[in-house]
Amino acid sequence: GSASTTTGHHTTTIATAAVRNLLGGDTMMSKSRTPEIIADAAHAIFEMGINNTGNFFLDDEVLAGIGVTDLDKYSVVPGETEHFPDLFL
Repeated sequence: GSASTTTGHHTTTIATAAVRNLLGGDTMMSKSRTPEIIADAAHAIFEMGINNTGNFFLDDEVLAGIGVTDLDKYSVVPGETEHFPDLFL
């Protein structure tokens, strides 16, 4: 599967080697989010405790739940607002 995030109610690609090498090269990478969004969301999930096992999480929803709603810092290209949609959610 592909790591993805939602922004503006659509999933977006994550800047990984697979995205660069297999899906779209530098163009797709420049319209992707950084892997740090996944790391930050995972950290927030771990902090939630054991009662959250068996759930499906979307990184932007997890981050919004802890008050992080400005996801600009996760854009590969600072200021990019049109991220490439991810079809693998």
